[in-house]
Amino acid sequence: LMSQATRLEEKNLQSYNRLDKINGDHPLKEILPDGYIAYKARLRKGGKVSYFNFDLAKEMGLLPKDHKNELNDLLIEKLLQTFSIQIINEYDIQNNKIFPKSEIKEGTYMATRYLQLQHSDKIGKNSGDGRSIWNGRWSYRGKSWDISSCGTGGTALSPATSKFNKFFESGDPSISYGCGYAEVDEGLATSLMSKVFKSNGIKTEDSLCVIEFKNNISINVRVHKNLLRPSHFFLYLKQNRIEELRTLIDYYIEEIRVLPGWERCPSSSKKYDFFIEKFCETFAEMAADFEDKYIFCWLDWDGDNILMDGSIIDYGSVRQFGLFHHEYRYDDIERFSTNILEQKRKARDIVQVMEQAVESVKKNEKQTLSNFSKSNTLHNFERVFDERKKYNLLSKMGFSERKIRQILKREPKLVSQFLGCFQYFEKLKSKDGRIKISDGVTWDVIFNMRKALRELPHIFIVNPKKITPEDLLDVFKAETTKGYDLSISSYRKRKLNEFQFYYLKLVKKVAKLFQEPVEKTLTQMSVKAQLLNKAHRITGDAVTHIVQLLMQERRKMSTEEFNDFIDEFCFFQKEELTKPGEQKSKHPSALMRKAMDILIEYGEGI
Repeated sequence: LMSQATRLEEKNLQSYNRLDKINGDHPLKEILPDGYIAYKARLRKGGKVSYFNFDLAKEMGLLPKDHKNELNDLLIEKLLQTFSIQIINEYDIQNNKIFPKSEIKEGTYMATRYLQLQHSDKIGKNSGDGRSIWNGRWSYRGKSWDISSCGTGGTALSPATSKFNKFFESGDPSISYGCGYAEVDEGLATSLMSKVFKSNGIKTEDSLCVIEFKNNISINVRVHKNLLRPSHFFLYLKQNRIEELRTLIDYYIEEIRVLPGWERCPSSSKKYDFFIEKFCETFAEMAADFEDKYIFCWLDWDGDNILMDGSIIDYGSVRQFGLFHHEYRYDDIERFSTNILEQKRKARDIVQVMEQAVESVKKNEKQTLSNFSKSNTLHNFERVFDERKKYNLLSKMGFSERKIRQILKREPKLVSQFLGCFQYFEKLKSKDGRIKISDGVTWDVIFNMRKALRELPHIFIVNPKKITPEDLLDVFKAETTKGYDLSISSYRKRKLNEFQFYYLKLVKKVAKLFQEPVEKTLTQMSVKAQLLNKAHRITGDAVTHIVQLLMQERRKMSTEEFNDFIDEFCFFQKEELTKPGEQKSKHPSALMRKAMDILIEYGEGI
């Protein structure tokens, strides 16, 4: 009889062999044959697996559910055969580079075309995946995922090739982005941040694998249900290629019909109206969530830095702030980014351009963008955005879902009044003015309103009556706020009294609606508010320093130990109560304690 160990080994082998099917095949190749550049690829030697997302691999059916969260020689070999690749690009061909046939992969891989503002033509003739390829589409038990790899070599769609009108050798040190490589710390930061975001309900691509090479070089493998960006669609709109645009929209609609919320999508031409309605709602909610969670994602109208379902992609410039740093702008050498407040307008612009695209398809002729500047779709965007802002604030205050729905229904004006007052304090800036920082510019804000929401329920449990404006200001102030920014003018005193009045009025209204003592309402709020507004919440600055710590420590760690740290880190970052079966030690590991020190130190940063 076959031993249990042998059966398990054969089961794992069958599962590993599924990786062979990730070979560049993708339906977009047939649907839009000129929507990409096809590249042959060769095996890239010298790589090692530094990170592997076992949970994601099991969800995708690439590993059995009962597979240990451990790498073995066979799995490592399969991962390297599948993902440790480098494209044979135009530079290689021009210079007659010869590679052993045994190292050349079968099939081809796509570098997809999409619109990018940093390219001078502004219509997407030579822009798209500059250092990435699509590994293919993977399906398992009725679900599908797109898989791409960043750092597989320089393509003809990179900004460098477009700017200098020449092809570059992959890894050319004379050119940065155009060299086609990615970096290990970039891959580890993406793995860390994307897993934290996903665990807290923020839509994002997933990191599946990081393959490391010498000199801090890596290939970073990314996965999502659908990796299309609005910019993929806008390319055909800008080039007035209506049939290709229709084909891509039809493809996308069919691909996501199986997702929640799309069950009612018509199969007739009315599907386009349904599509733009859902797209509008998605981007309105996304813009509100980014503001309220202090997420900087550098949105622009071309829709390059975001996926079609509002998921975050490419963490190169993505940050989560500790305070509402609404003047921060990333310096991309040739231009500054948008700031976090401008993201709403950019999301609205993306919706407007997408409506232009949909109407162009419906009318079989390119429509004028200005025709949609006051459309019902954009009115709906504003409505959904405003509703989401109110919902998010009530949630951060600590109210439950059931209570939020009731107070929004019965006291919308009161919620709006408190939101306006809250935003006044959230946006107040230091008298120091704009300052230059390592990667851009900013202007410090002076109040930590997440801390205020975290502490106020407990304060009002201990002291049910109003506290003085001076004491409230002390609750609001950030750690780094200077004394001259904390003066109380008559107007600021009035706003402090208004804030407290609206806050307590909301609490009392909820208590009355649910027929419970105010103290019980505040106690329940306190538990949730502590989780949603925790002090050791991840920020962009903190990620940078934690990754530096990991780069030092990981030499002493196995891949499994590194993965365990990522899981532990996400556990302490979760913004919800631990569910049954998820109980873990309350005592963080030594490395996690170091990470927590960093989180506290940079908790109010950019």
